[in-house]
Amino acid sequence: MRRMASAVICVALAAASSAVAQDWAKANLEKSSRHGEFVTIHEPGGRDLQAWVVYPEVKDKAPVVVMIHEIFGLSDWAREMADEVAGAGYIVVEPDLLSGLGPPTAASMNRFPALRQDVNFISTPEQETAPPKQPALPGTGCDPMACPPGKKPAVRASSRNEQQTQDHSHMQMPGNGAPYAPARPGGTSAFPDQSAVTRAVSSLPDAQVMADLDAAADYGKKLPAANGKLFVAGFCWGGGKSFLFATHRHDLSAAFVFYGPPPAEDLLKNITAPVYGFYAQNDARITATVPKTQEEMKALGKTYEPVVYDGAGHGFMRAGEAPDANAANSSARREGFKRLIDLMGGVR
Repeated sequence: MRRMASAVICVALAAASSAVAQDWAKANLEKSSRHGEFVTIHEPGGRDLQAWVVYPEVKDKAPVVVMIHEIFGLSDWAREMADEVAGAGYIVVEPDLLSGLGPPTAASMNRFPALRQDVNFISTPEQETAPPKQPALPGTGCDPMACPPGKKPAVRASSRNEQQTQDHSHMQMPGNGAPYAPARPGGTSAFPDQSAVTRAVSSLPDAQVMADLDAAADYGKKLPAANGKLFVAGFCWGGGKSFLFATHRHDLSAAFVFYGPPPAEDLLKNITAPVYGFYAQNDARITATVPKTQEEMKALGKTYEPVVYDGAGHGFMRAGEAPDANAANSSARREGFKRLIDLMGGVR
């Protein structure tokens, strides 16, 4: 029941937000001197997960932060937020949890039944029968949408990120990640509009999300530049998944929950890392869950430290950065970011 309510809450809050227009976030990202790249992470079960990875400009090995996007998917703001955390000295791995799920075609729905069941999309007859072809790199195998058992799928060429891949192929881990190859169908950017993205994200099954986050965490920890320390941080829908990931993953140094709902009470006993919450005063649907969660975590002897920011509204980490941000959201954004970095060990 709590999970269903959480999805409804985030969809309702998303509808009232201005997350779609993020030109300012894209502009900020383009100004960054830090290295960011898209990678493809190959999961043990065969799923290819696309992720945005940003490296800090530091001389020593760095902790890894798995960042979980909002219900708006891997947006420009999500990528810019990852870049800013990297600027404080952390490697950020931010998976696109819609990798390979959109725009939906008959093939994608057959591969991911949960999408077919939970989300109603429209696709053209051409999409249903013949997904757009992309040239395979020479000698790489069969079409990934029609591979016989035991045959290795082809790696598809990516003109959009070709230069990034060529320039930074030394950063890929053999057998774990690979230069970016777009999924077929694509991820967040392939959906026709924001409402389609929010419906798709809200329909993602927890088991798949946890597997994707595990893959992102494993990838990050194996990077040569990583020091072995692992954090998770998420926002809204992603904040709830950050809390849930803490019940699942036991090598976390800490979990950071930005205005996200808690997991089911019976899962809290599995948490081994401290959980830090960031909540808005003017967000009763989420913030009202905090007192009960405090009681439950205290009874279990778990560390849970929430902070509620006066006058702020839901989504203040994004809204507080926008050109039209109000004073309360801007203040909460500054204070929240500083607290996040301080809790991870400070600027490095």
